[in-house]
Amino acid sequence: MPRPEPLPRTVRLLLLARVVNRLGAFSLPFLTALISADHGASLTAAGLVSAAFGLATIPSRLAGGHLADRIGRRTTIVLGLCGCAVAQLAIAASASLTWAVAGAVLLGLAFELYEPPSQAIIGESVPEQHRVRAFSLFSAALAAGGMGAGLLAALLGRWDLRWLFVADAVTCLACALLIHLALPRDRPEPPGADQDGTAVRPLRDRALLNVLATGTAYALVNQQTVITLPLALTRQGLPAADAGLLFTAAAATTVLAQPLIRLPWTTRLTTPVALALAHLLLAAGLTGYALSRTLPALLASAAVNSLGDLLVMGRIYALVTDLAPPGASGRYLAVFGTSWGIAATLAPLLGTQLLAHAGTTALWSAMAAFCLLLAALHLRVTPGSARSAQRRASRGRRSAEPAAAPDPRP
Repeated sequence: MPRPEPLPRTVRLLLLARVVNRLGAFSLPFLTALISADHGASLTAAGLVSAAFGLATIPSRLAGGHLADRIGRRTTIVLGLCGCAVAQLAIAASASLTWAVAGAVLLGLAFELYEPPSQAIIGESVPEQHRVRAFSLFSAALAAGGMGAGLLAALLGRWDLRWLFVADAVTCLACALLIHLALPRDRPEPPGADQDGTAVRPLRDRALLNVLATGTAYALVNQQTVITLPLALTRQGLPAADAGLLFTAAAATTVLAQPLIRLPWTTRLTTPVALALAHLLLAAGLTGYALSRTLPALLASAAVNSLGDLLVMGRIYALVTDLAPPGASGRYLAVFGTSWGIAATLAPLLGTQLLAHAGTTALWSAMAAFCLLLAALHLRVTPGSARSAQRRASRGRRSAEPAAAPDPRP
């Protein structure tokens, strides 16, 4: 296997900063558990609070993409991280359900600001042929911090869930300081037209909308696991804090499996085939969740699930960056990123209702079947690259044009 080229310094610093941030970023899966345990909310009410958080992340993500392309990447990242810290501390200090809900909504409004500029820095700093590896390493950096975060969640969660939100706030501020000191000064784009003189309208790009639709479906499955897992464990008689151990197993798999991304057979896979394979792995891991009743079996299922996530994250963000016109990657990534906000809104509503009325086996079995459907769908609608998307669009335009009138001359 050839030695990979080193990543640019800016990307390496960004990866380091996100590791620091991720060390405390496992408070969110315990939001519903905190609201239920400390504020006496019902399972349905806790799901509604998480849904309110998810809904607030949609304008947050879009604002992050706009600000990234206009005021600059570094400034937007720092702004988002500081906002998250304030909201996390508000949740930790909440004395009533009302204050906890306010903190959750504020967290949602700040939570996604830093994602589009982070992804845009990677997409624009790395050559196209290395983007899949770069985005996979970004996922691994988050996972590396997640290994420590999962253990922290398992430890602090047994003491008091509020301390998870305090730890998250501290790491957000540390990450913001590191980004401000280490990344180069912003050079924001002037408002108006983009580099080719035309306005960028991501929502009119059919290829992006196809990727957004399947990405939202994937995000729904992913968020279902993140948000619902602690509640599902308690219904199986296991501590909610054991979810931290499952998250740690998934994170460790993401880090240790990075060499798989560079294997020759993996790199030769087209994006639709790679994403279909990823969803087959996700279906296998979710089936394990449905059938497992012991912690070791659940840990193995989490590892399989993580292999699917690893294939998705590298490929999908490289594809969206490839689809974006020059100077507009922040906005394209932001529009695609709304998939996570939609999923974070729907997942707690769907998950809590399935848990309450059908149980854990039905929840995970339904998600596994959904992944099988997505695997087939990727083979039909997902473009392999921006060029293949353009070819599909041009074929669609030609088929929509009326046929030429026959020549009346003999």
